[in-house]
Amino acid sequence: MKIMSRQLTIDLYNCSEKKLKDLDEIKNKIKEVIAGEIKLAAEKISEKHMAIIGAFDEGHIAVHIYNDLRYVAADVFTCSEDTEPEELSKELRKYFKPDKTKSTYLKRGDFGQEREIKPKIKTKTAPLRKIQTTGAKVIKKLVHSNK
Repeated sequence: MKIMSRQLTIDLYNCSEKKLKDLDEIKNKIKEVIAGEIKLAAEKISEKHMAIIGAFDEGHIAVHIYNDLRYVAADVFTCSEDTEPEELSKELRKYFKPDKTKSTYLKRGDFGQEREIKPKIKTKTAPLRKIQTTGAKVIKKLVHSNK
């Protein structure tokens, strides 16, 4: 199989409310993260939904922001097997500060034989913030279960 491109989808849940409001600030952050020239189009679709679409030398990005849900969905497509869309994902997570993320990674390209057509998919879900006082809750449950 010859990998010709990579695609990463990112779901960011319970993002920082103040980071979801300013479309220009989000556009600037995307420009800052992507090395090289990028052409961006941004649109406030409704009071609850904004979208940013960008094309750059090595691919494209689409970011959908849902203020009322505190949710961001991003798709990053890179046109080379050497690019690392994970770096962009990391920067988006730092910026939006979600409680939880889900990333799905696809390798795209020439799969050769027909039996290899199904792309390999890797999905990862991870909470980003630790729950405080977990240790105290566990100890309390252990004490109560021994009685």
